[in-house]
Amino acid sequence: MKTTKLVMLVMTIAVALFILIPNLSWADDGATIYKAKCAACHGADAAGKPAAKIPSLNGDDAKKLSDADLAKAITEKPKHAGVAKSVTPDQVKMVVAYIRELQKK
Repeated sequence: MKTTKLVMLVMTIAVALFILIPNLSWADDGATIYKAKCAACHGADAAGKPAAKIPSLNGDDAKKLSDADLAKAITEKPKHAGVAKSVTPDQVKMVVAYIRELQKK
């Protein structure tokens, strides 16, 4: 009887971890993705590089964009083709959310 309860407990924990671990992806937060994929061009503070015609992501024009338009820019602009191929739709949403946080600073 004790063995059966122990087996059931272990199985329950295993199933719970199997379900939860993919959602506990610490490396896939918006800040980490932004720093890895966007900051080299747009800057850590999202100020862009006007001299190189790289737009600011925290300026008035970017702030006026809807989240959908910002996501579309990330995934559909030809200059972002390499980035678009390497991120999932959920990661794009995380990056958009992080950009919105940068815009508040």
